[in-house]
Amino acid sequence: MLTPQDLHGVMAMMPAFATADAADIRAEHTVDVDHLKEGVDKAIRDGVDVIATTGSFGEFHTLLPEEFETLARATVEAVNKRVPLFIGATGLNSREVVRKMRVVRDAGADGALVGVPFYFPSTVDNALRFYREIGEMFPTLNIMIYHNPPLHNIHIPVEAFPKILENRNVIGMKDSHRNPRAMMELHRLAAGRLSHFVHAGQYYGYAPLGAAGLWSYDLWMGPWPVLALRDAMAQGDLARAREITFEITDAYDAPMNLQWRETAAKLAIGAAGYVQPGPLRPPFLEIPAEVQERIQKRARYWTELCAKYRPRVEAR
Repeated sequence: MLTPQDLHGVMAMMPAFATADAADIRAEHTVDVDHLKEGVDKAIRDGVDVIATTGSFGEFHTLLPEEFETLARATVEAVNKRVPLFIGATGLNSREVVRKMRVVRDAGADGALVGVPFYFPSTVDNALRFYREIGEMFPTLNIMIYHNPPLHNIHIPVEAFPKILENRNVIGMKDSHRNPRAMMELHRLAAGRLSHFVHAGQYYGYAPLGAAGLWSYDLWMGPWPVLALRDAMAQGDLARAREITFEITDAYDAPMNLQWRETAAKLAIGAAGYVQPGPLRPPFLEIPAEVQERIQKRARYWTELCAKYRPRVEAR
């Protein structure tokens, strides 16, 4: 089992690498294992600290059960215990989550990234029961809470965490939905029991408040800007970290839109060429021309950031 202190640095939120025919509504085997293994190996060799799969960007909602299992086993093989690996097991209902967690356990991953079942909004009491029950059922799996209120229809309040952390399996959380006061209160209560990953654009401000690391899916366009941010914070170079944070967040030239947030990110990754994530899966196929234009602009901008920061990261 891992400890919270084993989780830190840059967590790569992995796309569900797709075969060339993945956009076909009739396709049933759309996980591109070769490109997945190649991409994961590349990211680890270049310096990411944690791999996480099958969140919202990781397209869990578009995968068939057999594809989920293929992806889980291929990712475990690709990571090969070089860094901690959390495979996403979120679902529409608790029984679906349990079935996925069996796959995660049997595949040999370090843990599961798990959000509260979300078709209808959950109460906090039901969320607490959910995390307690899956912790009891899977005592050998580390659990990272996947906190995504806009999609999961629940904001888990700070005061719920003493109860959640009674389950020693829960050691981490992927989050981007806490204000500074809530961050401080959360980590006062957690007292080192929870490794908290925030969005890359928040890390400069939230690391002093308790964040142990940052999560990113943009790094699949090339990881060096976020690696440079990680290193600047570790070295206490706050001026450089602040500059990098502005540059990273400048990659977004329009307000976040849930219709295109993850889909646009995957297409930008394909355009940047660091890895080959493959096409989108249905039903997310019709992309407006103005979004396509922004995707190309974003990929070009990030590629320029990589050219700037790669030599600096590799020199250290």
